[in-house]
Amino acid sequence: MAQSPSDAASGAKSHHDILRRMSLSSPGLQRKSSLVDVDPRAANPTLGLSGGVISATFCIPHSLQLRSGADWGTGARRGTSALFDSFKHLSSDKTPWNHTLVGWTGEINVPDDLTPPDTPPATTTASRIPPLNKSSAPIPVDAFTKPAEQPQSEGLWVSKSDQSRLEWQLAHDKECRTIPVWLSDDTEGDAEGPICLRDQSRWRRYAEHELYTLFHYKQHEPTNGRAERASWADYYRMNQKFANRILEVYKPGDIVMIHDYHLLLLPSMLRLRIPHMYIAFFLHIPFPSSEFLRCLPRRKDVLEGVLGSNLIGFQAHGYSRHFVSCCTRILGFHSDITGVDAYGARVTVGVFPIGIDAAGVAKLAFDNPIINDQVKALRRLYEGKKIIVGRDRLDSVRGVAQKLMAFERFLEKYPEMREKVVLLQVTSPTSIEEEKGDSNNKIANKVSELVAKINGLYGSLGFSPVQHYPQYLSQDEYFALLRAGDTGLITSVRDGMNTTSLEYVVCQRDDHGPLIISEFSGTAGSLKDAIHINPWDLTGVADAINYALTMGEDKKSAMHQSLYHHVTTRTVQAWSNGFLKRLLSVLNSHNPTIATPLLDKVALLTQYRAANKRLFMFDYDGTLTPIVKDPAAALPSDRLIRTLKALAADPRNAIWIISGRDQEFLQHQLGHIPEIGFSAEHGSFMRHPGSKEWENLAEKFDMSWQKEVFDCFQKYTEMTPGSFIERKRCALTWHYRPSDPELGAHMARECQKELENTVGKKWDVEVMTGKANLEVRPTFINKGEIVKRLVAAYGHDIGQPPEFALCLGDDFTDEDMFRALNASSLNPNHVFTVTVGASSKMTLAHWHLLEPADVISSVALLNGGDGNVADLGPLAIVEGRIPEELPGGVIPDEMPGGKL
Repeated sequence: MAQSPSDAASGAKSHHDILRRMSLSSPGLQRKSSLVDVDPRAANPTLGLSGGVISATFCIPHSLQLRSGADWGTGARRGTSALFDSFKHLSSDKTPWNHTLVGWTGEINVPDDLTPPDTPPATTTASRIPPLNKSSAPIPVDAFTKPAEQPQSEGLWVSKSDQSRLEWQLAHDKECRTIPVWLSDDTEGDAEGPICLRDQSRWRRYAEHELYTLFHYKQHEPTNGRAERASWADYYRMNQKFANRILEVYKPGDIVMIHDYHLLLLPSMLRLRIPHMYIAFFLHIPFPSSEFLRCLPRRKDVLEGVLGSNLIGFQAHGYSRHFVSCCTRILGFHSDITGVDAYGARVTVGVFPIGIDAAGVAKLAFDNPIINDQVKALRRLYEGKKIIVGRDRLDSVRGVAQKLMAFERFLEKYPEMREKVVLLQVTSPTSIEEEKGDSNNKIANKVSELVAKINGLYGSLGFSPVQHYPQYLSQDEYFALLRAGDTGLITSVRDGMNTTSLEYVVCQRDDHGPLIISEFSGTAGSLKDAIHINPWDLTGVADAINYALTMGEDKKSAMHQSLYHHVTTRTVQAWSNGFLKRLLSVLNSHNPTIATPLLDKVALLTQYRAANKRLFMFDYDGTLTPIVKDPAAALPSDRLIRTLKALAADPRNAIWIISGRDQEFLQHQLGHIPEIGFSAEHGSFMRHPGSKEWENLAEKFDMSWQKEVFDCFQKYTEMTPGSFIERKRCALTWHYRPSDPELGAHMARECQKELENTVGKKWDVEVMTGKANLEVRPTFINKGEIVKRLVAAYGHDIGQPPEFALCLGDDFTDEDMFRALNASSLNPNHVFTVTVGASSKMTLAHWHLLEPADVISSVALLNGGDGNVADLGPLAIVEGRIPEELPGGVIPDEMPGGKL
């Protein structure tokens, strides 16, 4: 090793060689890198790491069988093998981390009842296992009578002792310490008794019906939204139960790694409870473009939920670009390719292509004599023929139909290859709830039709060019299939992580069979030397198949060598270590600022219901109504009026609109609701609930300054086309929103300087900058003074102050309200200060909402008014079940344009 830069340069053949030698000669860098691997706490002393990592995934790696009163039966869960391997690695002694896995139990099964010896067994497995193709179901004797339907189960009861037994078993799992999440309605059992698991698959319904399909660029037909509201409530509650379970085992300094689309809300839910928590999120499926994500009614909730992370990882660059674009286009947050600025904090976005346990796959595939025999048997069976292998789940995104159509085109275009090539296609049942609901088996029927067509056109009595096996494969059969193939063919039309492609490369260690992979697979971007195809271009795929089958040995060897090196070095172990290192780098580089979290609607609703005296204080523009170019056009919506009326109907609620608007506007738009109080012109005038008289709080103040301010505003109005002056009783406002944005902002700065140097020094007034406006008003008049008056009006004796105070505003004039409430004598747990708007701004508010529509939905949650805009998720958590009625009445069908 070189001891100095000069030694490193000696004998180097290129600049890259010099840099490589110098990096090797830097013991400081080596020590730093090795220290991170050996002791991350010592390498990152400022982070206060505990050494613990908590991984959250939707389902634990085990399928479970309840044996009441005895140990639970466990088996390996199918799918996501690479993810489960990463958990094993983090739990092993090869890493310095103390790892814990948190996941749902999955659907729990019970063993079939044992029959007495003299009872004849079921004639076929079809009586116990539903067929993959429903058209193959047994036909009843009476062809006109439907088979008897199985009665719906009332649910599976799991005793407290059985729960404890499973938790002990999983906590002592040799491969990974696991903590199960029990998902049930809180009303179905109590904390110390048995729980009832009813309709277990409903917890995956929203994620797999709505998110999975849309993220794979599939859209549903329009519905009334009733079922989606219920499934969204389950999804929200499921994420909340995960958060509660994680917090039971969390220690300060732990790292929380959250995986996949079932848990998109979890980062923000954890961030609400522990602002300084270290959170990383990784999405294992594609992320769609903004045009598709806009079709999701809950798009904002999903984006806001995942933005509670410090680091968000994706499988491919295209997915990360789509994500940051959605944050800008849908939420209005500033972003670039490296991350998003959200709520005053930076959320880093990165690309981390996941790998497989290559060494483990090689050991399983090559060290088993049974597999060796199976490979020989397959090659004997198809001796003299090239074998194309395909193994896919039977769902719409795997492209099985496209593969068969391309193979048909191959046989048509290259007749000399007929009788010389066989496609071995294995399709396993889909694990996605949405696809299971395909009552007509459209995909299965389409595949069966294509197989029959190809075999009918190009087969014979002794040979069928397509061998289709709709079944699960054992692990031995799977690896034997991959080893026996001459070409691997993957035609996904949309895919995140495809482990089959990586496992095929490992299994071709000796034979170097080429890999053909769809460019729409997330894995394709990291497998540069594979043959990339567009599955929709059937002729192009046919040509690729021919190219792969006729490729020379030298070319195949060179291609496979590159792929094999990538797969065996970019393993799942390297992925886990790299993802954690990147998180630590992000945490070290970012300022330790606390972002303003999203409003905790569960805490809001809980405190609202517990309070007997409630005080509401709303700004108007930008809070109850969106900001518009013409201030006169900012009219209250029908939904807002219905929601305010429902809120005001409760005598325990005191509602105030505290606005910069003048008396006439507030009186005209909302004055017909007598229970609402008003404060106009930033606190210059007040009108108490039930009264029609306005109190002038500034009548003794000299207003002579207004003429000088008006003349100044008039001068800048003439220089700024589109701008205008609004004259109020106690203030003057210059609006420049209709003007050119750059010119308006420049003129506003100049006008502000002039006023501060003239009127501001002569009179007791202040010059305030608003959203595309400039306002001059008396210094003693501000919204904070009104808030102090309202709180004091309740009194300070026991039982007098409000037990619930909600204050919402969107600009810097509303910071006076937040400041006054934060300094008040009210119990901090009873006060909710909320800033509204898309900009990532510093604020005195403790909570954040994105836009006026979110304000209305949050208020509707408290006391009804419009069931279509209220969020069922928090309501379901507070009540422990999905409510059949909202505070405002029965849940109605979705209205046109409504928010689900």
